Amino acid sequence: MMKYLLLIHGDESKMNAATVADETGMSPDYHAYNSAMAKAGILVGGERLRPTAEAASVRVNDDGTQVLDGPYAETREQLGGYYMIDVPDIDEAIQWAARCPAARHGTIEVRPIWPISRRIVG
Repeated sequence: MMKYLLLIHGDESKMNAATVADETGMSPDYHAYNSAMAKAGILVGGERLRPTAEAASVRVNDDGTQVLDGPYAETREQLGGYYMIDVPDIDEAIQWAARCPAARHGTIEVRPIWPISRRIVG
């Protein structure tokens, strides 16, 4: 098994305008998607991100630390959330990314995660 991040990129104005449909705080399609991943035993974690207006970007250079409001790169799509899944290979990760409701109106980037060295954590 290997861990992958499914990075959800989309139009932030549309993501922020989305309304919740039930007591879970999710729309029915996201609730079904999350439930399917949990049932398959592959969901490690995931969260929706707050708007970029609440973000800060940090850079360190010879002049010291710079803190910038919001995301540094200007793009049409913003990172709006992520899932971390643990699946056998990238092909299965791609299949799960294709099932994500956001894939219908944005982009799901699939990124393998480097394992943390046991020497670092233990």
